[in-house]
Amino acid sequence: MKKKIIAVVLASALCASLTACQSGSQPAADSAPVKEEPASEALADSEPAAETAEEGQDAEAELSAKSIVVPEGTELNITTTFAGEESNVQLYQDKVQAWMDKTGCVVNDSSATADETMKARVIADFETGAEPDVLFYFNGNDSDPFVEAGKVVSIEEIRSVYPDYADNMKESMLEATASPADGVPYSVPFYGYWEGMFVNKEVCEAAGVEIPGADTSWEEFLEICQTIKDAGYTPIAVSLAKEPHYWFEFAIYNHTSPSTHTAVPASLDDATGQAWIAGLTDIKDLYEKGFLSENTNTAEASEVFQSFIDGKSAFYVDGSWKCGGIADSTDQIENFTVTYVPGANDRKSTDIIGGLSSGWYISRKAWEDEAKRAAAVSFITDITTDESVSEFAGVAATALINGATVDESALNQVQIESLEMTGNATAVAGAAQDLLTQDQRAPIFDHMAEIVTGQIAIEDAVQQVIDNMAE
Repeated sequence: MKKKIIAVVLASALCASLTACQSGSQPAADSAPVKEEPASEALADSEPAAETAEEGQDAEAELSAKSIVVPEGTELNITTTFAGEESNVQLYQDKVQAWMDKTGCVVNDSSATADETMKARVIADFETGAEPDVLFYFNGNDSDPFVEAGKVVSIEEIRSVYPDYADNMKESMLEATASPADGVPYSVPFYGYWEGMFVNKEVCEAAGVEIPGADTSWEEFLEICQTIKDAGYTPIAVSLAKEPHYWFEFAIYNHTSPSTHTAVPASLDDATGQAWIAGLTDIKDLYEKGFLSENTNTAEASEVFQSFIDGKSAFYVDGSWKCGGIADSTDQIENFTVTYVPGANDRKSTDIIGGLSSGWYISRKAWEDEAKRAAAVSFITDITTDESVSEFAGVAATALINGATVDESALNQVQIESLEMTGNATAVAGAAQDLLTQDQRAPIFDHMAEIVTGQIAIEDAVQQVIDNMAE
């Protein structure tokens, strides 16, 4: 049975976290506050929402009936993050094929895993004139370089030619995902995310430890990790070489709070600067204690993820999309679950990271080609219908006016358990890293191996980030 499900992350907190992401380099004290309320309250309206399903279906039919004339044979170059272990890779490929079959167009796809290498490639492509026609990419400061260079088209400009473009999305959410560079919305939001700690239950059972929960403190978590290590397992599967951002985010979060997290330091001595130093020190401590993957400083993300699936590691921090990735990687989904990353100081373990961080862009180069313009609008309109977004989103948040419709019977066990986790969340904050461009955060993200091994002083790395922002 299909049932209307309200967004996983708290509706009010999500809007606040997205607003906070527009604050640029404002200090922590100026960040937009995040309202703390149980997600169960936001879910309380799920049944009334179901009463609007018929209206939603009517809107869907109207949207699908809109005609965009696309010259047959038009080639569209598309880059997305639907690659690697991302759970919606096959769904994305199916949607691309269906659109090509319907329009007679050709898609040249260059999607790649959303790591720092991919982000650097996207920026370089825009700088050299090799940008894609359509891009599924991040809304925060990662997009600043090509937004400021005028290389993508605003939603307002697209609507001057196609008035119905993205009209199934909440205007407030479009505005909330506007570029930090100029406050203008450029991308059509697709679906949101939350971040949590996935658990291999068999490893925890073999090591004789309880799975961390809502009340597990950071100090208790360290004790759990030590017990797991003593039992011969790796506590935390992570690649600091390729995906340091998840642990960076939560380590910093443990020294901020939901209302102060989405900020960047203005100096080493301000509250945010001190929080970043303390958080990176905690990551270094995890490394020195031997709690991270043995090859964390050289491994590909896929390697450490596989060690988690294979029962060699207990914990793996990632986003909501990994619910599907785990299900696709094992026939024993019952051995896995998801829980909160243990908290410290002012952050409760139940304070999570989430938001609507990515969307669909049309490049200026494609827009100025009449055939590609029509093809780009057609493709994005097709892949962002209510039905399509619901398929991709699963248990994640969306910007749909009518809300996402999810077939609960199709959810895997980890997805079902994630509903309980997010439903009991006390607050949500956006990702602080989204306030920085790839180049600005490179002194930390590209050099985490040197930071945890002591080759680069933590204070020096944070200072370099501050200096990069000032340039």
